[in-house]
Amino acid sequence: MTGWSAYILALALFVASHFLPRIGGLRERLIGVVGRRAYFAVYGGLSLALLVWVIAAAGRAPYVALWPQMPWMRWLPNLAMPLAAMLVTCGAGVASPATLGGARKAPFDPQAPGFAALSRHPLFLALALWSGSHLVVNGDLAHVILFASFVVMAIAAIPAFDARARRVMGPQSDVFFANTAIFSVAPLFRPSWRASNGRRMALRALLGLALWMGALHLHGLVIGVSPFPV
Repeated sequence: MTGWSAYILALALFVASHFLPRIGGLRERLIGVVGRRAYFAVYGGLSLALLVWVIAAAGRAPYVALWPQMPWMRWLPNLAMPLAAMLVTCGAGVASPATLGGARKAPFDPQAPGFAALSRHPLFLALALWSGSHLVVNGDLAHVILFASFVVMAIAAIPAFDARARRVMGPQSDVFFANTAIFSVAPLFRPSWRASNGRRMALRALLGLALWMGALHLHGLVIGVSPFPV
Protein backbone atom coordinates (compact mmCIF):
# COMPACT_ATOMS: atom_id res chain seq x y z
CA MET A 1 0.00 0.00 0.00
CA THR A 2 1.47 3.34 -1.06
CA GLY A 3 1.79 6.38 1.18
CA TRP A 4 -1.24 8.06 -0.36
CA SER A 5 -3.35 4.88 -0.27
CA ALA A 6 -2.64 4.28 3.41
CA TYR A 7 -3.38 7.92 4.23
CA ILE A 8 -6.68 7.99 2.31
CA LEU A 9 -7.76 4.71 3.94
CA ALA A 10 -6.90 5.95 7.44
CA LEU A 11 -8.69 9.27 6.92
CA ALA A 12 -11.75 7.58 5.40
CA LEU A 13 -12.04 5.13 8.30
CA PHE A 14 -11.63 7.91 10.87
CA VAL A 15 -14.39 10.01 9.27
CA ALA A 16 -16.61 6.96 8.81
CA SER A 17 -16.25 6.01 12.47
CA HIS A 18 -17.86 9.33 13.43
CA PHE A 19 -20.79 9.16 11.02
CA LEU A 20 -21.70 5.51 10.45
CA PRO A 21 -22.85 4.85 14.06
CA ARG A 22 -25.47 7.58 13.66
CA ILE A 23 -27.06 5.96 10.60
CA GLY A 24 -30.20 3.97 11.23
CA GLY A 25 -29.91 4.19 15.01
CA LEU A 26 -26.88 1.86 15.07
CA ARG A 27 -25.30 3.65 18.03
CA GLU A 28 -28.45 3.41 20.14
CA ARG A 29 -28.80 -0.30 19.38
CA LEU A 30 -25.19 -0.98 20.35
CA ILE A 31 -25.61 1.02 23.57
CA GLY A 32 -28.69 -1.05 24.33
CA VAL A 33 -26.67 -4.25 23.92
CA VAL A 34 -23.40 -3.41 25.74
CA GLY A 35 -24.36 -0.38 27.83
CA ARG A 36 -23.44 3.31 27.47
CA ARG A 37 -20.19 3.15 29.47
CA ALA A 38 -18.80 0.12 27.59
CA TYR A 39 -19.83 1.54 24.22
CA PHE A 40 -18.16 4.89 24.73
CA ALA A 41 -15.05 3.28 26.23
CA VAL A 42 -14.61 1.10 23.14
CA TYR A 43 -15.60 3.89 20.78
CA GLY A 44 -13.21 6.35 22.43
CA GLY A 45 -10.33 3.88 22.22
CA LEU A 46 -11.08 3.15 18.57
CA SER A 47 -11.30 6.85 17.72
CA LEU A 48 -7.98 7.54 19.43
CA ALA A 49 -6.29 4.65 17.61
CA LEU A 50 -7.65 5.85 14.26
CA LEU A 51 -6.54 9.42 15.02
CA VAL A 52 -2.99 8.23 15.73
CA TRP A 53 -3.04 6.23 12.50
CA VAL A 54 -4.28 9.22 10.46
CA ILE A 55 -1.59 11.53 11.86
CA ALA A 56 1.14 8.93 11.28
CA ALA A 57 -0.12 8.23 7.75
CA ALA A 58 -0.13 11.96 6.94
CA GLY A 59 3.53 12.13 7.93
CA ARG A 60 4.37 9.22 5.60
CA ALA A 61 2.38 10.51 2.62
CA PRO A 62 4.34 12.01 -0.32
CA TYR A 63 5.33 15.61 0.38
CA VAL A 64 3.53 18.10 -1.88
CA ALA A 65 4.22 21.68 -0.81
CA LEU A 66 1.35 24.18 -1.03
CA TRP A 67 2.96 27.03 0.91
CA PRO A 68 6.28 27.46 2.75
CA GLN A 69 6.57 27.46 6.50
CA MET A 70 7.53 30.91 7.74
CA PRO A 71 9.20 31.41 11.16
CA TRP A 72 6.21 33.37 12.56
CA MET A 73 3.82 30.51 11.80
CA ARG A 74 5.27 28.39 14.60
CA TRP A 75 4.00 30.91 17.13
CA LEU A 76 0.37 30.15 16.26
CA PRO A 77 0.19 26.62 17.76
CA ASN A 78 2.23 27.75 20.77
CA LEU A 79 -0.30 30.52 21.43
CA ALA A 80 -3.42 28.50 20.60
CA MET A 81 -2.63 25.22 22.35
CA PRO A 82 -2.59 26.50 25.96
CA LEU A 83 -6.14 27.80 25.46
CA ALA A 84 -7.17 24.58 23.71
CA ALA A 85 -5.82 22.50 26.60
CA MET A 86 -7.66 24.60 29.17
CA LEU A 87 -10.88 24.34 27.15
CA VAL A 88 -10.56 20.55 27.31
CA THR A 89 -9.83 20.27 31.03
CA CYS A 90 -12.24 23.00 32.12
CA GLY A 91 -15.00 22.00 29.71
CA ALA A 92 -14.99 18.23 30.24
CA GLY A 93 -18.43 17.31 31.52
CA VAL A 94 -19.87 20.72 30.63
CA ALA A 95 -23.54 21.16 31.54
CA SER A 96 -24.83 20.80 27.99
CA PRO A 97 -27.28 18.15 26.80
CA ALA A 98 -25.88 17.93 23.29
CA THR A 99 -22.18 18.42 22.81
CA LEU A 100 -18.96 16.44 22.73
CA GLY A 101 -18.02 15.49 26.29
CA GLY A 102 -21.11 17.07 27.81
CA ALA A 103 -23.03 15.89 30.88
CA ARG A 104 -26.36 14.83 29.45
CA LYS A 105 -28.06 13.18 32.42
CA ALA A 106 -28.07 16.13 34.84
CA PRO A 107 -30.85 18.69 34.23
CA PHE A 108 -29.62 22.10 33.18
CA ASP A 109 -29.83 24.76 35.90
CA PRO A 110 -29.90 28.28 34.40
CA GLN A 111 -28.84 29.68 37.78
CA ALA A 112 -25.71 27.49 37.74
CA PRO A 113 -24.64 26.92 34.13
CA GLY A 114 -21.02 26.33 35.14
CA PHE A 115 -18.50 26.35 32.31
CA ALA A 116 -21.35 26.35 29.76
CA ALA A 117 -21.69 30.07 30.49
CA LEU A 118 -18.23 30.46 28.94
CA SER A 119 -18.71 27.83 26.26
CA ARG A 120 -21.28 25.12 25.68
CA HIS A 121 -18.97 23.50 23.08
CA PRO A 122 -15.47 23.66 24.64
CA LEU A 123 -14.14 20.46 23.07
CA PHE A 124 -15.19 21.51 19.58
CA LEU A 125 -13.50 24.89 20.09
CA ALA A 126 -10.37 23.12 21.32
CA LEU A 127 -10.40 20.90 18.24
CA ALA A 128 -10.79 23.95 15.99
CA LEU A 129 -7.88 25.74 17.73
CA TRP A 130 -5.63 22.68 17.51
CA SER A 131 -6.38 21.91 13.88
CA GLY A 132 -6.56 25.53 12.70
CA SER A 133 -3.24 26.55 14.22
CA HIS A 134 -1.53 23.41 12.89
CA LEU A 135 -3.08 23.93 9.46
CA VAL A 136 -1.26 27.23 9.03
CA VAL A 137 2.13 25.86 10.03
CA ASN A 138 1.87 22.66 7.93
CA GLY A 139 1.60 23.70 4.31
CA ASP A 140 1.97 20.31 2.60
CA LEU A 141 -1.00 18.68 0.89
CA ALA A 142 -1.44 15.71 3.24
CA HIS A 143 -1.45 17.82 6.40
CA VAL A 144 -3.61 20.53 4.81
CA ILE A 145 -6.24 17.88 4.04
CA LEU A 146 -5.91 16.48 7.57
CA PHE A 147 -6.14 19.68 9.56
CA ALA A 148 -8.64 21.39 7.25
CA SER A 149 -10.94 18.37 7.68
CA PHE A 150 -10.79 18.74 11.46
CA VAL A 151 -11.46 22.49 11.25
CA VAL A 152 -14.54 21.89 9.09
CA MET A 153 -15.77 19.07 11.35
CA ALA A 154 -15.36 21.16 14.50
CA ILE A 155 -17.05 24.27 13.11
CA ALA A 156 -19.88 22.35 11.44
CA ALA A 157 -20.56 20.36 14.61
CA ILE A 158 -21.43 23.44 16.69
CA PRO A 159 -24.67 24.45 14.88
CA ALA A 160 -25.55 20.77 14.37
CA PHE A 161 -25.32 20.03 18.10
CA ASP A 162 -27.14 23.27 18.95
CA ALA A 163 -30.00 22.11 16.71
CA ARG A 164 -29.97 18.79 18.55
CA ALA A 165 -30.12 20.60 21.90
CA ARG A 166 -33.24 22.46 20.72
CA ARG A 167 -34.88 19.16 19.78
CA VAL A 168 -33.89 17.44 23.04
CA MET A 169 -34.79 20.30 25.39
CA GLY A 170 -37.88 21.56 23.62
CA PRO A 171 -39.33 24.76 25.14
CA GLN A 172 -36.59 24.82 27.79
CA SER A 173 -33.97 25.41 25.10
CA ASP A 174 -34.68 29.18 25.15
CA VAL A 175 -33.50 29.36 28.77
CA PHE A 176 -30.51 27.15 27.98
CA PHE A 177 -29.27 29.28 25.09
CA ALA A 178 -29.92 32.51 27.00
CA ASN A 179 -27.56 31.37 29.78
CA THR A 180 -24.80 29.78 27.69
CA ALA A 181 -22.54 30.87 24.87
CA ILE A 182 -20.46 29.43 22.07
CA PHE A 183 -17.60 31.40 23.62
CA SER A 184 -17.69 34.32 26.05
CA VAL A 185 -15.36 35.70 28.70
CA ALA A 186 -18.09 37.85 30.27
CA PRO A 187 -18.83 35.35 33.11
CA LEU A 188 -15.24 35.72 34.31
CA PHE A 189 -16.08 39.28 35.35
CA ARG A 190 -19.23 38.29 37.28
CA PRO A 191 -18.57 37.85 41.04
CA SER A 192 -21.42 35.34 41.34
CA TRP A 193 -20.00 33.09 38.62
CA ARG A 194 -16.48 33.29 40.05
CA ALA A 195 -17.75 32.48 43.55
CA SER A 196 -19.43 29.30 42.30
CA ASN A 197 -16.88 28.18 39.72
CA GLY A 198 -13.63 30.11 40.17
CA ARG A 199 -11.65 27.71 42.37
CA ARG A 200 -12.69 24.57 40.52
CA MET A 201 -12.02 26.09 37.11
CA ALA A 202 -8.69 27.51 38.23
CA LEU A 203 -7.55 24.02 39.26
CA ARG A 204 -8.77 22.57 35.97
CA ALA A 205 -7.02 25.36 34.05
CA LEU A 206 -3.76 24.58 35.84
CA LEU A 207 -4.19 20.92 34.90
CA GLY A 208 -4.71 21.96 31.29
CA LEU A 209 -1.56 24.06 31.31
CA ALA A 210 0.40 21.18 32.84
CA LEU A 211 -0.83 18.81 30.13
CA TRP A 212 0.06 21.38 27.48
CA MET A 213 3.57 21.76 28.87
CA GLY A 214 4.00 17.99 28.83
CA ALA A 215 2.74 17.73 25.25
CA LEU A 216 4.96 20.64 24.22
CA HIS A 217 8.14 18.99 25.47
CA LEU A 218 7.16 15.53 24.21
CA HIS A 219 6.15 16.82 20.77
CA GLY A 220 9.59 16.40 19.24
CA LEU A 221 10.02 12.91 20.68
CA VAL A 222 6.55 11.64 19.72
CA ILE A 223 5.84 13.53 16.50
CA GLY A 224 9.43 13.99 15.37
CA VAL A 225 9.17 17.77 14.86
CA SER A 226 10.12 20.43 17.39
CA PRO A 227 7.20 22.80 18.14
CA PHE A 228 9.43 25.61 19.33
CA PRO A 229 9.81 28.69 17.13
CA VAL A 230 13.21 28.85 15.47
